[in-house]
Amino acid sequence: MEPPLGLSAVSPPTRHADSHETLLEFPDNRLLIDLCGQFDRNLAQIEHKLSVHILRRGNQLAVVGLPDAQAQAGAVLGALYARLEQGRAVDADEIDAAIRMGEFRADTVPLDQQLEMFEAGRYEIRTRKKQVEPRTEAQKAYVKALFTHEMAFGIGPAGTGKTYLAVAVGVTMLVGGHVDKIILSRPAVEAGERLGFLPGDMKEKVDPYMQPLYDALNDFLPAKQLAKLMEEKRIEIAPLAFMRGRTLSSAFVVLDEAQNATTMQMKMFLTRLGQGSRMVITGDRTQVDLPRGTASGLADAERILAGVKGVAFNYFTARDVVRHPLVARVIEAYERDDGASG
Repeated sequence: MEPPLGLSAVSPPTRHADSHETLLEFPDNRLLIDLCGQFDRNLAQIEHKLSVHILRRGNQLAVVGLPDAQAQAGAVLGALYARLEQGRAVDADEIDAAIRMGEFRADTVPLDQQLEMFEAGRYEIRTRKKQVEPRTEAQKAYVKALFTHEMAFGIGPAGTGKTYLAVAVGVTMLVGGHVDKIILSRPAVEAGERLGFLPGDMKEKVDPYMQPLYDALNDFLPAKQLAKLMEEKRIEIAPLAFMRGRTLSSAFVVLDEAQNATTMQMKMFLTRLGQGSRMVITGDRTQVDLPRGTASGLADAERILAGVKGVAFNYFTARDVVRHPLVARVIEAYERDDGASG
């Protein structure tokens, strides 16, 4: 199968296992040399951290140790080899990060297998804590776009799963080693109250606006793992204004409530995209909280980026609401009223 737009073709090592060792076969000997490191120092670091012994046999690595340690070492070596295939460096810090994430990768489906499942009509996102399945055709198309495009928009009313599914895919890509970090952002736009009158420092003031993002992450990652990843800055939650001046490489980036970004903020955000990164922009055109007369950057992005290669637009309606059934009826009632008054 040809790799879809935005994905590199990654060939995982062939794995053979018995009760004594796990044998990994790597097709590119040049990359295997880089994987082992000078004087096999990368292998020594993995051996020390995971209490295994790694033997090189031609283009194969044999991992000897307890079964759980073998499995984790195999996952780490496979993830690091995939990084090398994508042209990304492997150093001591990356090895440590791969070891910390290795236990979670064992529970995930490799990206190429995930895409094969989509082609077969099975849409499942497997995170550490739960399995998520899109419930409508629009959600299925959206999830597929998140995996196959470097920039995807999800536009529609509240309760359609736009943010929730985006965070689920982001967690899957992080624990699978396809990105190095997740960055979740929202415009800190007041809806009837001002940040300056809320108590606390800046973090305490903006955290209420970010709470839906925290809620989604808590659904997909154990609390201790989430806290560790946030402490290490592998998961960041920040207001949109904090994105200025950054280049976001090897990251899965989500901009939520994008209808409240101005045109200049939206352009600033979209141009942060770096190598190996993916961006998801979600919003509801009917819930703009910007000052009267200020254009929504989401509407401008729809117009300007329509037809641009590599950018996917996915739209939701009241039929895609997955909250209480009454929510869909409320949205439809408001849509009818808007149509009558327009």
